[in-house]
Amino acid sequence: MKLAATVLDAPDPRALARFYRDLLGWQVAQDEPDWVTLRPADGGAGLSFQTEHRYRRPTWPAGEGDQQMMVHLDIEVEDLAAACARAEELGATTAGFQPQDDVRVLLDPAGHPFCLFTRA
Repeated sequence: MKLAATVLDAPDPRALARFYRDLLGWQVAQDEPDWVTLRPADGGAGLSFQTEHRYRRPTWPAGEGDQQMMVHLDIEVEDLAAACARAEELGATTAGFQPQDDVRVLLDPAGHPFCLFTRA
């Protein structure tokens, strides 16, 4: 078995795919009306995005009765401040709650939490 991709639901998969394409520098491998797949240059597992008409943005951190995140992406970066600034330029927002000093939780344009971090 080999993991091919992680799939994120979104009301507009093409818009979310553009965000991650620009953030990660990956290429579009498949582009259909309700499905987009991105792949890294090294051929590793990719990210796919599919239309979910009943999508509900997760809440970070979730409270009682809130839509919880089901998965999040951890993205290693060399310069945390620069990577956060770039992600925000592309449409991400920095989450109000930050559980660690060396990790930044951001929300992509569809509201999925993702983490930027540097190796110690």
